[in-house]
Amino acid sequence: MKFDAALFYLPPPLPSFPRQRALDSLLFSAISSSSSVLQLRQIHALLHRFGLHASSFLVAKLLRRLTDLGILPPNPYPSLVFSQVPSPNSFLWTAFIRSHSSTLPSASADADSPLSVYSLMRRQFPPPPPLTFTFSALLKSAQSLSDGIQIHAQTISIGGFDSDLFVLNTLIDMYVRSGYLIHARQVFDEMPVRDVLSWTSLIVAYSRNGDMNSAAGLFHSSPVKDLVSWTAMVSGYSQNSQPREALAVFKKMQAGGVAFDDILLVSVINACAQLGTCNYASWIRQVVDQVGVQLNVFVGSALIDMYGKCGLIDDAQQVFAEMSEKDVYSYSAMISGLAAHGRADEAIHLFEVMVRSAAVRPNRVTFVGVLTACSHAGFVEKGRCYFSLMMNEYRITPDPDHYTCMVDLLGRAGLVEEALKLVQSMLIEPNGAVWGALLGACRIHVKPEIAKIASEHIFRLEPDCIGNYIVLSNIYASAGMLDEVSNIRKMIRGRGLRKNPASSWMESGDGVIHEFFAGDDLHPRSKEIKEVIEYLLQSLRLVGYVPVLSSIVYDMSDNEKERILKGHSEKLALGFGVLTAVVGSVIRIMKNIRICEDCHLVMKMASGAIEREIIVRDSLRFHHFKNGLCSCRDFW
Repeated sequence: MKFDAALFYLPPPLPSFPRQRALDSLLFSAISSSSSVLQLRQIHALLHRFGLHASSFLVAKLLRRLTDLGILPPNPYPSLVFSQVPSPNSFLWTAFIRSHSSTLPSASADADSPLSVYSLMRRQFPPPPPLTFTFSALLKSAQSLSDGIQIHAQTISIGGFDSDLFVLNTLIDMYVRSGYLIHARQVFDEMPVRDVLSWTSLIVAYSRNGDMNSAAGLFHSSPVKDLVSWTAMVSGYSQNSQPREALAVFKKMQAGGVAFDDILLVSVINACAQLGTCNYASWIRQVVDQVGVQLNVFVGSALIDMYGKCGLIDDAQQVFAEMSEKDVYSYSAMISGLAAHGRADEAIHLFEVMVRSAAVRPNRVTFVGVLTACSHAGFVEKGRCYFSLMMNEYRITPDPDHYTCMVDLLGRAGLVEEALKLVQSMLIEPNGAVWGALLGACRIHVKPEIAKIASEHIFRLEPDCIGNYIVLSNIYASAGMLDEVSNIRKMIRGRGLRKNPASSWMESGDGVIHEFFAGDDLHPRSKEIKEVIEYLLQSLRLVGYVPVLSSIVYDMSDNEKERILKGHSEKLALGFGVLTAVVGSVIRIMKNIRICEDCHLVMKMASGAIEREIIVRDSLRFHHFKNGLCSCRDFW
């Protein structure tokens, strides 16, 4: 921006109203278009030249522009500009408050706080009346609930703002930011008039807080729904492990012809990933293609993650190949997906390609993926190398996830003592996952002494997780320490522990999801399913199957244990799959907790007996059972 130097030498304007208005307009435009502090200082000099440095109208604009350019208190210049106006009006006071609202809290925060400026404004005589924007600036700058309540009290005591929609919406936002949703809801309920922002603010707040019942109540009552509120509902359900509800909202949105963006689409893809079913994966890909969404890094990475979690790792690789641009999230999703499916060599190769290209820098999630791959493949030296590379080359401090991978890697390789030393040398407190990985290694290699050390820590961190007690009991049983097994069972009974309700689900050919719970008879074809399981188990006995009774830790007869094992949810799902799936097709089962040893053995042997590939996704990883073998190599 250039200024006419002649302006500095013009005589003062004639005191005619039209000429004054023209000059005010010229200076106002000059302030608006200025792009540097130097230009604003020149304009400020012009204000003095023409005797307009005390104009609230022009000085307010000057202050707002200084704020926009980051010239804020404690920089003395805004205060100097303000102090030259003898009788600031409400607009100028508001601009001055706004400049302080943009200032980060400091040691002098009390003196320079927006509330202090507002207090100074109210002490003027006569006090300039606050404006709507005065209170919005104050509320947006509130650093604590106490500040917010004081400002709220002012809106009531001064009066006239109890029906001001802008102020009330800002009040809702302030209470939401402070974490007091009850107060925000009270403001909302008492509002005489609401707009879409009023509804959306609370819907978003409830969704982020995990209160989907309240969010849904408001959403259904809202007379107008914008993209933000639709997105809040879909993402809220998805993030709170309610994928079916998320998809129901999205389908309702589609039926209403509401356009959506990439952000909402990613939430829908994540919901499909949670269900882990192929039909939903195919459906959402069709949606992506139909609306012409580009496979950018956000949508593409979400699709890769979804396909990986649905057991369609080849489709994930196809999406990865189709992406014209890839970032660290795309690579991390692909590497982690390959690792989870037991395709360690491919995961490690992709990581090496990523590192060699130097176009994308790996992050902590990338290293979790590649270390997991090393663990599944038993590549101890490579795992050590990548762990060192992460710390020394990329300056990433290991977190519990990385240590869990390393303990898992060392434990799988039989280096249980080294794994214990690694845990004991950690600079951060080991969490339950780290100790759990060590306990799992002790189960494989029957290390009761180390298992006892691990269990002491894990029982303290996760006292109500019955799975840890079961693993320790199995270790003691394998070591012949029957008294210790009895003690563990007493601990389980004494603490009143119960296993989480185990459920498995699978998708039939028509896209219907069938869910099974351990021991239930609720499925309409339950009788047929049990007959299939009974026949299958009898066939497996002929080729060496012996039930793993240690999977049941309760004190009961062997016959009763066998009966319970037959009713495990993944076996019911397998029976349904054998009964209904097309001959030769892959049987895909999802499970909410870790697969037990007996069911793992049955799946492995059944894949050879019925000559079908069986894929089970449990809470830890994918198990690809084929020809009597499992991709996890019997360690999970």
